[in-house]
Amino acid sequence: MTLTDRTTADRTPADRTPGAPPRPPAARRSVPGRAPAPARPVHPVRRLARSLTRWLAAAAPGAGRGVRRLLVLLCLMPLTVLLARQALRLPRLTTVPVYGLVVLAGTIAVLYLAYSRYEDPSTTSGPREPDPGFPPLAARPRVDFLLAVKDEAGAIEACVRSMAASDCPGVRIIVVDDFSTDGTREILVRLRDELGVTVMLLDENVGKKHALVAACAHADAEVIAFTDSDCVLAPDALRRCVDALDRHPDLGAVSGHCRALNPDASLLTRVQDVWYEGQFRIAKAAESSFGSVSCVSGPLAVFRREAIVNYLPAWAGDRFLGAPFRFATDRQLTGYVLGQAWIGRSLKDRYRDSPFVSAEDHPERRWRVGYVRSAHVRTNVPARLAPLMRQQVRWKKSFVRNLFFTGSFMWRRGPGPAVLFYGHVLWVLAAPLMALLHLVRAPLQGAYVLTLLYVCGVLLKGCVWGLAYRVDHPGDTRWRYRPLMSLFSSVVLAWLLPYSLLTVRRGIWSRSAT
Repeated sequence: MTLTDRTTADRTPADRTPGAPPRPPAARRSVPGRAPAPARPVHPVRRLARSLTRWLAAAAPGAGRGVRRLLVLLCLMPLTVLLARQALRLPRLTTVPVYGLVVLAGTIAVLYLAYSRYEDPSTTSGPREPDPGFPPLAARPRVDFLLAVKDEAGAIEACVRSMAASDCPGVRIIVVDDFSTDGTREILVRLRDELGVTVMLLDENVGKKHALVAACAHADAEVIAFTDSDCVLAPDALRRCVDALDRHPDLGAVSGHCRALNPDASLLTRVQDVWYEGQFRIAKAAESSFGSVSCVSGPLAVFRREAIVNYLPAWAGDRFLGAPFRFATDRQLTGYVLGQAWIGRSLKDRYRDSPFVSAEDHPERRWRVGYVRSAHVRTNVPARLAPLMRQQVRWKKSFVRNLFFTGSFMWRRGPGPAVLFYGHVLWVLAAPLMALLHLVRAPLQGAYVLTLLYVCGVLLKGCVWGLAYRVDHPGDTRWRYRPLMSLFSSVVLAWLLPYSLLTVRRGIWSRSAT
């Protein structure tokens, strides 16, 4: 391994070149001899809907909790009435309609939590009397910002430059090259000389987790942050996450908010972009309202050092079904923060000879894990079907591993986190069976109406999530892609879970989105 470090002594981010000013809006072109086209009248119902979405988006963040919860309940009233009407028929329903009711009830609950209970921890204050069991961060905490990369010559420069452009004070950037062979190393050496980042060049391919643990051996800051090599971060993203940890001493980790970096590359990327928004803005926000985000996602994952450092050797040496498990890098690390109060001591005893344990032994605390909506990061998403399928297989393998790990203790964190976690698990596990019953068995038996009802239910759920996107982004027409993602997930991606189970021991790590 080769370690090269040109970090400045005061650990400040590199200078940035100011961006170009925004373009002025293009003037409407006129055609000689032709009268300008009259403005199309807006339908009164559409005008009212636009006004309502703008009013909700503007009023909800500043409204009091009671008012905000009332507004959310009013918006969810149509779905609640639909659920109540169908629930009255519950004694006469079979298993399949009951599944639909459970999904609808779960959707209502997640939306309510995300829009009525969630508050961005980077802008809200913690308790007036902090728990003495959670010591506050230093006034100006130092941050080690880590990145592992392998064969990402096309994306790595934009990623590292965005890391160096962070306005968070006290940052040291450490980039680990996991034996790239496509020119990534040469790019990193050039960026090292220009930006003053630390570059570690590994002499062999060891995998993402081992590469990051090698970087952690050189990290001594109070906060350890990670990103992925195909991401570009907003200048204030890291600072907002550190602010959240500073304001709330009981937060052991926070996740940023991710969208697609290449949303206009294809229909697939546009669909994924809107889907990412919902997965963070709604799903993670609901979990964050209980301080139990189950996955601090790789695009921007920020941890307090004392919440993870003792568990790094367990993370690197994780095994599943008798083989090293190279996936679940973000889910598994989050699990150590969530569950260390119950499993931390046994893990540290198992790796007591590791310097990460013997050099510093931190108490096992019942940390909270949050989500920072204002910390924006964008990632390249697969533009073609084949890379998307490979990515989804990796994620489903991570889901399987995480089920057996985090699922063993999540019930201890309280009823709210337990219902969200195990409810999601049941939905994922049931999805292939529901697809089989509705898309294969029903047509073979001539029950085409049942298939149609299933597809309509899937589209209804997608439309609900799409309308939530519309509320958060008034005037943005991309909400229409959200039903397509729901349909794609139910018709295509659901079948990947059985395949992932059968091949869970096989895998490599790669971030290619081409």
